[in-house]
Amino acid sequence: MLLYSYSGCSTCRDAVAWLRAHAVSVEERPIYERPPSLAELKRMLAFQGGELRKLFNTSGLEYRALDLKTKLPTMSVEDALKLLSGNGRLVKRPFLLGANVGLVGFKPEVWAAALLPRA
Repeated sequence: MLLYSYSGCSTCRDAVAWLRAHAVSVEERPIYERPPSLAELKRMLAFQGGELRKLFNTSGLEYRALDLKTKLPTMSVEDALKLLSGNGRLVKRPFLLGANVGLVGFKPEVWAAALLPRA
């Protein structure tokens, strides 16, 4: 599994600590320097039920600076994914993508349900 994160993000650090505590192996990548590829973003979009807004860091400065709240509803999926693949600051983090799982943001209960074996 791939984990895109930002070391300065406390939520990302919490996610990494949670993954380590639960012995979940991931390959970490810095989201700002190496944003997810178009193919990865398309896969994640499918895991998010096609809800494009879920892939965006809507509380980020870049999101606001680009006025994406206004522009995103009329933007094509392809254009939105190209924007995300070119600017990791726009991508919701942490961003965890595996063969059978795609998670954005960190909610321990959601990650547990998706990643831990059922008792």
